[in-house]
Amino acid sequence: MIGGVVVDSAVVLHLYDTATRSVRELALREPGKVSIYLCGPTVYGPPHLGHGRATLVYDVLRRYLEWTGLDVRLVSNITDIEDKIVDRAVREGRPWHDITTKCEAVWWQAMDAVNFERPSDTPHATEYVDEMVEMIGQLIALDHAYVTDDGVYMDVESVDDYGLLAHQSLDDMRSGGGDREIHGAAQKRHPADFVLWKFAKADPTDSDPAWPAPWGAGRPGWHSECVVMSLDLLGEGFDLHCGGQDLRFPHHENERAQAVALGKTFANHWMHNGFVVDAEGEKMSKSLGNVSNLLDLIDLYDPRAYRMVLLQSHYRSPVKVTQDNIDAAVKALTGLDAFAARTSALVGAEPDAAVLDRFRAAMDDDLDTPKATALLFDTVRRANAALDAGDESAASLVAAVHEICDAVGLVLGGPAEVDDDAAAKAAALDAARAAKDFAAADALREELQAAGWTVETTREGTTVRR
Repeated sequence: MIGGVVVDSAVVLHLYDTATRSVRELALREPGKVSIYLCGPTVYGPPHLGHGRATLVYDVLRRYLEWTGLDVRLVSNITDIEDKIVDRAVREGRPWHDITTKCEAVWWQAMDAVNFERPSDTPHATEYVDEMVEMIGQLIALDHAYVTDDGVYMDVESVDDYGLLAHQSLDDMRSGGGDREIHGAAQKRHPADFVLWKFAKADPTDSDPAWPAPWGAGRPGWHSECVVMSLDLLGEGFDLHCGGQDLRFPHHENERAQAVALGKTFANHWMHNGFVVDAEGEKMSKSLGNVSNLLDLIDLYDPRAYRMVLLQSHYRSPVKVTQDNIDAAVKALTGLDAFAARTSALVGAEPDAAVLDRFRAAMDDDLDTPKATALLFDTVRRANAALDAGDESAASLVAAVHEICDAVGLVLGGPAEVDDDAAAKAAALDAARAAKDFAAADALREELQAAGWTVETTREGTTVRR
């Protein structure tokens, strides 16, 4: 029973599986329980909108599964040692762990702001170095890996089905397994062989650390981290491995290759979300210089707005984040909050069963959140009409709206009363913007935020709310 409604957890969720390129049943290893591994952030900078999408898509999935009555264990790692971390530490002359500690704190600040439900487990790569060394040693012993002058590499030709997730032949794959593996090309047996262990270039420093290993001190390659952590915490044959589309190859392919080479059953199902793209349709990335900081977005707008934008887009499709769709999301949320305030006295009713059946049908069909969101707004419209007409069906429709919102992580609340001082500052902010006095506008915004107000500026003007 969830929120007063009996939910049939036997209804089967179907998701697109990258490995088979088909929508198929998410078959569970253990009835009533779901095991999920989500590739987490590499903590060397602030989270961008792509990071936000990858976490919110799977937050919606997790919340929905829990809403159906399933017990979900979500493991999401923190990559706290990797080339980009070391490069920044060396460049800035800082200890590597100073960067990771501060960037991880910023990460959780952003995740908490967008209402990301904390994972069941959050392993850090540096906690598993010994286990990675052990695994790499096993791969060497089994002739699946070999030592070069600069590290230990995986022999991809020794894995019969290498390329399963990439749906590519070895000859088509990029040299070095992606832009993170660029060292040692001259000694590779195959261009796609990827690094498992990188030898230290010099004596370890606070910026460029090293760990001991039988073949030489160094640090693990990126692809060895997640395979060790996922198998340790979730065990073989866990239900679902997920992440952004950019991780499909090389990262997930290379994770899987190591597990297969060790004779281990890895993930049963692979799920990947689409890119966040800019107005021209380019994937947002730091290398292209078109990344929007997630913290900036949630500073300027209702943090729920990004979740709403993503709910209205199918998770496998690219999504554009523009001023127009953020404004539309803010407007939609304002309407939902007003609906919640209007119906706050209507509690305890049984949710409309037909509405929830339609909601389940949409979500169980490859997590069709656009259809589910359309149903949400249609139910709000029907509930308002029923209230206006004095129809007793209104209460069950209201309850269904709240059930849907709970299932996808949308928190509704009536707007707090805005005092005269805050209202005056909001008006002054708009006047300053109209006069192109952006310094004054920014100062007013900071004053309002310091007083605990969320400040949202759209083309229609500035509003404040708690």
